[in-house]
Amino acid sequence: MASAARDMRYRGKQAVNGSLAYDLDYAVRERELRHAGEAPRAREKAKARVLETPRVLVRARQVVSPLAVLSVAAIMGLALLVLMSYVQLTLLSADTVKLQGQLEELESENVTLTAQYQRMFDMASVKEAAEAAGMSKPSSSQMSHLDLSAGDSAVAYRQKEPGLFSRILSSLHGGVYAVVEYFD
Repeated sequence: MASAARDMRYRGKQAVNGSLAYDLDYAVRERELRHAGEAPRAREKAKARVLETPRVLVRARQVVSPLAVLSVAAIMGLALLVLMSYVQLTLLSADTVKLQGQLEELESENVTLTAQYQRMFDMASVKEAAEAAGMSKPSSSQMSHLDLSAGDSAVAYRQKEPGLFSRILSSLHGGVYAVVEYFD
C-alpha cells in the first residue's frame, strides 16, 4: 500500500489527494527530482547564473486623462472660491463690528439730543424766550378772518404728451442708471 501511494505521488500533480499544503516536502522533493543526475558544480553554476541575471521591470507609460486634468482644475477653482468667500466673510464681519460700535454711539447721542429737543419746546421756556425777544400776543386789530364758506376750486392743466424720442431717451437713462446703481 505504501508503494502504491509512492507511485501515485511521482506520476504528476493530479495524483496528489487533497491540497499540496498538507504535503510539506513537496517542493524539496520536486527540486531534488529535477536535479537528480547533475553534478554538484553544475547545480551551483545554475543557481549562480539564475541569481546573477538581473530582471528589469519596466512599467508602461501612463496617459493622463484630460477629464482628470479638468476636474482637478475645477476642484482647485472651487477651493479658491471658497477661500475668497471666507476672506469676504471676515471683512464683512469686521465692518459689522465697526458699524455696531457706531450705532451704539449714535443711539446714546440720540437720547441726549431728544432730551435737549424736549427742553427747547417746553411751553414755559418758549414763552419766556418770546417775551425776551419783544414778542407779545396779537391784539384784535392785528387779526384778520378768512371766509372759507365758499367751495374750493382747482384748475388742472393738461401736460403735453412726450414724443417717441423723449420716451426712448428716458427709458435708456433709467436703464443705464439701474445698471450703474447695481454695480456700485
